[in-house]
Amino acid sequence: MASGEVTRVRRIRRSMVITKLPYVTKIYINYQVLIPASLVKALGIENVWYADVTIEYFGQEITLKRVKLLRTRNTASRQFTIPKEIREKYGIKPLDEVKIKAIVPTE
Repeated sequence: MASGEVTRVRRIRRSMVITKLPYVTKIYINYQVLIPASLVKALGIENVWYADVTIEYFGQEITLKRVKLLRTRNTASRQFTIPKEIREKYGIKPLDEVKIKAIVPTE
């Protein structure tokens, strides 16, 4: 390579296929948590609107009752928002990691 020549590294994003719980993920800046399409399909919750979701945060198990599973565009992925009272109680911040331990559909 000649001096002054810039090399570019092309990064390829490979999505991981997640098919079972528990699943570790980061909290988005808007306090949402993504459930990947592969996990949604594996759990059979494509048509579920609400669920009780159990997460683990720094060793504490927290059950979020009747959270709305928001649909994402053009995929089977879902997102849910961690409620403000839970965030404040446990000190949950964006970019923190949580472990999703259970997703139980509710009516």
